[in-house]
Amino acid sequence: MTPPGYFTDDSMLRRLQREHVVGLAGPRSLLMQATHPVAFAGFFALTGSLEDPYGRLQRTARVLDAIGFGSREEADRATRRVRAIHRRLRGELAEPVGRFPAGTPWAADSPKLLLWILGTLVESNLLVYQRYVGPLTRDERQAYWEDFKVVGKLFALRRRDMPDTIEDFEAYMAAMLASGDLHVSPQARELAIDVVMRPPLPGVLLPVREMINQVTVGLLPAEIRRLYGFRWDPVRAAAVRGQQEYLRRAVVPALPRKLRFVPSSQLG
Repeated sequence: MTPPGYFTDDSMLRRLQREHVVGLAGPRSLLMQATHPVAFAGFFALTGSLEDPYGRLQRTARVLDAIGFGSREEADRATRRVRAIHRRLRGELAEPVGRFPAGTPWAADSPKLLLWILGTLVESNLLVYQRYVGPLTRDERQAYWEDFKVVGKLFALRRRDMPDTIEDFEAYMAAMLASGDLHVSPQARELAIDVVMRPPLPGVLLPVREMINQVTVGLLPAEIRRLYGFRWDPVRAAAVRGQQEYLRRAVVPALPRKLRFVPSSQLG
């Protein structure tokens, strides 16, 4: 018998995370995270993520996979290691970035920074699922957010550190976009080029690189695209939305389970 985990097959977290296509949320969330100068210093510049951004995504994916589909013991073991790393990461901004002056202290286990990282994952996953798989009701989105509060707790966030309802969460993300805190430094822009323009694809898939780039850029809020300096226009937007409609209506529903769902969701 498979040991019980934090979530069941009926949970909204598993329903979303089992979809291979939700993996498109990864680059988008990474770009969102890197726009916060203090979070960038804490979660990228001193962890090797700037040199290996997709390695960071893969490590994050493995931990989230353990939480979503593994046993509680596996999830606790994985997040215990992450919390230990976060406790050791402390520092100050070496130079001014955006509105943050040089010397601004940061800590990787800061609840505000952890919430931003968590929030970008949740928002990106919900967005990609609804664009490529299907719509979600308000209660389904609320249930997904409740599941991610469990994830947040495993990363040392307290319930009072996280927005209560899905509406509160959406208001938090909107406030962050309007806060003036977000700024793209030259290092963050370099990361963007590595992630968006040069994803590590096998040779046979290189012809689709531009399509993947356009998907990632198209999923970003307009303000974030502006900060990165990405070009966007109605023609690109229409092409990406047409592709999303085609995949959502014709391709994803027709895929066999082995191709549509991640392997860990099919165990047990």
